[in-house]
Amino acid sequence: MSDNGPDLWLEKIKKCQALTESEMKQLCEMMKELLMEESNIQPVQSPVTVCGDIHGQFHDLLELFRTAGGFPDQVNYIFLGDYVDRGYYSLETFTLLMCLKVKYPSRITLVRGNHESRQITQVYGFYEECLNKYGSTTVWKYCCQVFDFLTLAAIIDGKILCVHGGLSPEIRMLDQIRVLSRAQEVPHEGGFSDLLWSDPDNVEAWQVSPRGAGWLFGSKVSREFNHVNGLSLIARAHQLVMEGFKYHFPEKDVVTVWSAPNYCYRCGNVASVMKVEDDLDPTFKIFSAVPDDYIQETNNNNQRGGYFL
Repeated sequence: MSDNGPDLWLEKIKKCQALTESEMKQLCEMMKELLMEESNIQPVQSPVTVCGDIHGQFHDLLELFRTAGGFPDQVNYIFLGDYVDRGYYSLETFTLLMCLKVKYPSRITLVRGNHESRQITQVYGFYEECLNKYGSTTVWKYCCQVFDFLTLAAIIDGKILCVHGGLSPEIRMLDQIRVLSRAQEVPHEGGFSDLLWSDPDNVEAWQVSPRGAGWLFGSKVSREFNHVNGLSLIARAHQLVMEGFKYHFPEKDVVTVWSAPNYCYRCGNVASVMKVEDDLDPTFKIFSAVPDDYIQETNNNNQRGGYFL
């Protein structure tokens, strides 16, 4: 393979043109090698921009980059997971993020979401999308292998913990996350699963989650966790927020960042990215969805009919 392979792939995928099966195999192998070197809690230095769920909304991801100030050659990024499922372009979305990771490995961190899973993607669209676009499940399998190596969390300047879902009654210290065995399918229960599935809520401490996985956790839990671990904030995604972001609890020590505008092409919400400068005082940039007609036009041009879940 020539050295400029990733550069050519990046130019191709920026136009929402899927890579060949052979190119995807090479890209996924490169990704796995990179991700193997990352820890379960990947340390990141400010300034950095934190992004929430994308869910296959490729054109809105391009809008996100425009809003935030550019690709990772210009801006450092942490993405909080849920790159795939529900949108029209899960394949192209995850491919673009992988290409950017391969080209700028130290400037973009990809955290695992609950949808980066074999079981979930077989229900919510990514599996079927890969089958439709390639005529087989081979590329889906390559991507699932990459999912297994995605980091579980990132930490900004040792103070802001970035995770897809939330906290776990089995995890009191950050070191308990650092020793988890992450190179596997997302388990059905336990600390690993909870990090990807839990939600903050107005509950006393811990409560069973209506999602069927993870927990609901209250302000007492986050306050104690942040105190014990020397954190100022937990940044997470995982829940639709109509305003693009939302602070939870009086202490404002948990924030949800949501980056899929007009979620599922029908929810009418705006999206946001969270910019963290050296002072660690987050600011938010709000953006809206690109026009539906543009998405549909690209969809028709690519001859990828009415797929949508």
